[in-house]
Amino acid sequence: MQTTQHVLFERSEMKDRHLVRKKIREHIADKAKLPILIFPEGTCINNTSVMMFKKGSFEVGGTIHPVAIKYDPRFGDAFWNSTKYSMMTYVFNVMTSWAIVCNVWYLPPMVKEEEEDAVHFANRVKAVIAARGGMSVLPWDGGLKRKKVKESFKEEQQKKYCQII
Repeated sequence: MQTTQHVLFERSEMKDRHLVRKKIREHIADKAKLPILIFPEGTCINNTSVMMFKKGSFEVGGTIHPVAIKYDPRFGDAFWNSTKYSMMTYVFNVMTSWAIVCNVWYLPPMVKEEEEDAVHFANRVKAVIAARGGMSVLPWDGGLKRKKVKESFKEEQQKKYCQII
């Protein structure tokens, strides 16, 4: 990883977030360096939806080159449900599948518009990726698959449901 200039950080550490933002800005400013590959969801899900993007990737400026990736599960499923299968079972399933096939679409570059904040820009990029991959857009964080839902989020959804009724 050191030879390929990875930027590692601990997401829960606020100091690390600022350091990463600084490193990414410096990287973007150096035109001799290759573009940075970022997975803004921060996790993988089951190939049906695009979850909330982390805004940090969209705060640093520069041009975003969105890529939509969707796995074709006909020959083998690349998704690992870590709550259902152990790592060894997942590796065995992948290694014994016929193939892991995916469609990759390179989408037109996007830049943040003047009136946009990082969240709106991230949502716009997410919507373009989801549309091209034929996936639905989800407004919540991928971390929900491993954590309990906050009571405030449940209450917010209940209020929205009550308004519909």
